[in-house]
Amino acid sequence: MYQGPATDRHPAAGIPGAPGHPFPSISFLVQPASWSRQTFSFALFFFAYYGYVGVFSPYASLYFAAKGLTATQVGVLLSLMQAMRVIGPNLWGWVADRHQRRATVLRLTALAAVVSFTGIFFGQTFAHFFLAMVVFNLFASAQNPLSEALILAEMRGDYSPYGRLRLWGSVGFIASVALAGPLLDRYGVDTMPWIAFALLVLVFASSLRMRETAHDDGAKPKASLPDLLRRREVIAFFASTFLMIAAHASLYVFLSLYLAQIGYSNTVIGLMWSVGVVAEIVFFFYQAPLFRRFGVRRLMFASLLVAALRFLMIGFGAQSLVLLLAAQAMHAVTFGVHHSASIITLQRWFSGPLQARGQALFTSISYGLGGTLGGLVLSALWDTFGSQAVYLAAALFSLAGALAAALSYRWQNDEERQ
Repeated sequence: MYQGPATDRHPAAGIPGAPGHPFPSISFLVQPASWSRQTFSFALFFFAYYGYVGVFSPYASLYFAAKGLTATQVGVLLSLMQAMRVIGPNLWGWVADRHQRRATVLRLTALAAVVSFTGIFFGQTFAHFFLAMVVFNLFASAQNPLSEALILAEMRGDYSPYGRLRLWGSVGFIASVALAGPLLDRYGVDTMPWIAFALLVLVFASSLRMRETAHDDGAKPKASLPDLLRRREVIAFFASTFLMIAAHASLYVFLSLYLAQIGYSNTVIGLMWSVGVVAEIVFFFYQAPLFRRFGVRRLMFASLLVAALRFLMIGFGAQSLVLLLAAQAMHAVTFGVHHSASIITLQRWFSGPLQARGQALFTSISYGLGGTLGGLVLSALWDTFGSQAVYLAAALFSLAGALAAALSYRWQNDEERQ
């Protein structure tokens, strides 16, 4: 339910101190009737898409290695998932916004992802797998930003259902990770592509249930994409998200290796990953009253500062199981809070005819460039200075992200006073 411009009198209504711009507020009382008709489709989409991620990301390396590829070749293939996030989302976001057919483009790219994934089944050489991964990820990288844009357009300023829908992605991820392991142990690593393929088919099936949502052009002042990307507050916002995801490469790339290095068993390492995802699920379920109570800006700062603390705890205190558990529970803040606060903040500039491109830019800059470059920088630090240097650098990235976020919010208010 759209409640008008955010003001200082209601800090939960987005960013405090923003009377000049109609920033969507967060309603917790009434869910629009039109939203309920798509709830199941969005929840199923998130469950299936992140279920696929939970199968492919952890186990694809085992599959490619079983095909006789070297460790370097496997690393190159998996890096294509991040690299194509720089290209794919922007291409399909532009197509979806230009033709105002987000659901249609989502369906087409979901179908193309299913078809192109079949190339994984028949590959035997590095060149074949490289081509298959490029084509497949060109389409698969569109799924998350297009679905987010479709959902946010459907909500029309009422973001209260978002967390309880997004949590189904976390449920799908943890369920697939937990179930795929025993299946691969029993039937072999060649089972992995079949499980991933079934989940991609489910992604496509759920996209067929989604309807087009009209652009709400009147809710925001009109601005071109180039004009927005020249605004200092937008640049600072993307710099902040870039740094935060770059910092999280210390987890996604190195956490399992680091914990094994200091003596934890595979069982404990798996448990630590599960703790983080469960904490994330709990946050998404209960996020609405937290945003109402503290507002987007405060929670954004909290996520960045807590991230700095978390990475220091992992880097210098992971030998203590208690500290490690606490650090992993902080994933609810460093990922869950940051993701939701970023999505809501993004709507300040990218809505209506720019919605899909805004989500695409967020995915490309943060997860594409941030994840890729962060992994490369932290890899060099690991090789040169050791594992603890990785988590010290991640903490510094987070603090730099907090500074960039502070500048973004400050400049937003400066723009309003002009």
